[in-house]
Parts: sequence; C-alpha cells; structure tokens
Amino acid sequence: MKSNRWFFLLVAFSIGAALGLAYGWGVDPVDFFDLTPDTLRADYKADYVLMVAESYRTSRDPGLAARQLAVFGSQSPTSIAAQGLDFARENGFDSTDVALIQELVTALQAWSGLE
Repeated sequence: MKSNRWFFLLVAFSIGAALGLAYGWGVDPVDFFDLTPDTLRADYKADYVLMVAESYRTSRDPGLAARQLAVFGSQSPTSIAAQGLDFARENGFDSTDVALIQELVTALQAWSGLE
C-alpha cells in the first residue's frame, strides 16, 4: 500500500510538472524585449557608472570611459557620470566609491574628446 502512495505521488508530480512546462512554454511564454540600458533604474545606472569609474582607474582613458557611458543614450557621458555621482552621494555609497566616481566626472569634464 505504501508503494502505491509513492507511485501516485510521483505520477501527480510528473503530470503537474508537464502541465506547468506546457503552459510556460506554449500557452503563455515570457516575452523578451530589446530594452536599452537607459531604461535601468537609477541604482543600477549608478552601479554601472561605478564600474566604469573602476575601469577608468586602471586604464586612465577618458575616451574609453565616455564610450562605455554612451550606452545610456543621448545624454553626454559627463552628465551621466554626474547623475551617478549625485545618486551615490544621496544613497550612502562608500566614500572610496564616491571618490572614484568623482575622479571619473572630473576626468570627463576635462576631456575634450579629441586626442
């Protein structure tokens, strides 16, 4: 009797999993959209700016940093970095991270885009 209970439990689980997969893949699949990075929330944008600032710290190439920030659309890289800096200051980012972003903003302000 006990083996029948496990058999029916396994069959019920298998049927449930199969129906769930059929619904998820066939009836109502997830729709993927080609979203651009400028649709990110402000905290994710600030994290991206911080990553670019960390990259800038090693490369010292403001042109590369500007290209990395250009994925956010029509705003200038300097304004994107400045917005990230404002968010970092307002939301308690670590002081070393704020200093990195500040260094990036200063470098982008001084950079003319021509080398």
